[in-house]
Amino acid sequence: MRVPMKVDYGVRALVELALHYGQGQLQTSEIAAKQSIPEAYLEQLMTTLNKMGFVRSRRGPQGGHSLAMVPSEINLSMVMNSLDGSFSPLECITYPNDCVFADSCAQQEIWRSVDEAIQEVLRSTTLADLAQRQKVLAGHSAAR
Repeated sequence: MRVPMKVDYGVRALVELALHYGQGQLQTSEIAAKQSIPEAYLEQLMTTLNKMGFVRSRRGPQGGHSLAMVPSEINLSMVMNSLDGSFSPLECITYPNDCVFADSCAQQEIWRSVDEAIQEVLRSTTLADLAQRQKVLAGHSAAR
């Protein structure tokens, strides 16, 4: 499974906001610098995340972005579904009626199991989990 750049950048931006949850807004430039995301692309992505209800954005010199929900209420499945739609390993998992081999395919149940395992990991992983992990990893790299 390949994670599209849009999802990767979106999750990184949301994790940065989760790290600062309850501490006010972050400007796009801050998020871009801390997460190594091109600022112009991030501006577009933040607009999308705002429209999807993950982010609250405010324009102007005192503006910025903050999470619209508690980090523990946003899981990776929600983000991926919103930013990319389907991410099954094969089209036939998402659209089984479009496959001429759907009734007799030996691979389909394996790929469905892979898809279900991925979905479960994404559903059970929240922005709070990722933010906590990022803090731990940052602490390890700072100690070196």
